[in-house]
Amino acid sequence: MAPAALTATAVRLRITLKGSKPAIWREVLVPTSMTMQTLHQTIQAAMGWWDAHLFEFDVGDERIGMPDPDWDAAGVTPARRVKLASLLRRGVHRFTYLYDFGDHWEHLIEIKREIPLLPGEEVPILLAGERRCPPEDVGSLSGFEDFLDAMADPSHPEHEATTTWYGGPFDPTDMDEPRISGNLAAIARRRQRGKPTRRL
Repeated sequence: MAPAALTATAVRLRITLKGSKPAIWREVLVPTSMTMQTLHQTIQAAMGWWDAHLFEFDVGDERIGMPDPDWDAAGVTPARRVKLASLLRRGVHRFTYLYDFGDHWEHLIEIKREIPLLPGEEVPILLAGERRCPPEDVGSLSGFEDFLDAMADPSHPEHEATTTWYGGPFDPTDMDEPRISGNLAAIARRRQRGKPTRRL
């Protein structure tokens, strides 16, 4: 019989920004007790987004997010009312996460495996990943490609303006692991204290 302390579980999630080439991805360990609202915050922190736009999970025939009267909110289940564990009970192992309905950043979320959560283990945590996510409001994947071209070439006619707009140089190969790990640790501490997650 397993010790009671090991009854809590976590899952290894892989988050991939769909359409990104080379792929921009992260793997994180998250508790199954996490709500989809906190999962949204976790994805934001892991990818490097700034939580400045609306979001929505597409889980089979269910839309989970933050209903907004200015958008099509009919049939959207509030994310704070759904736990990740409920998806596992339904046999869901792949779903999508859409961030920013304008730029349309769509992510594939894959549940790789479920494991026991050790007593006192603070999650979510970053396990692996590659490449920096696009800047906010860069204008979808095509806009990101234009941004990278301009940033990489000092002779590009938009190089100076793009660098000024971004606020400095941009290294697409550096995912900024210290900042990601720090933001995930902040979410883990808030969970330990039983406080609701906030915008990063």
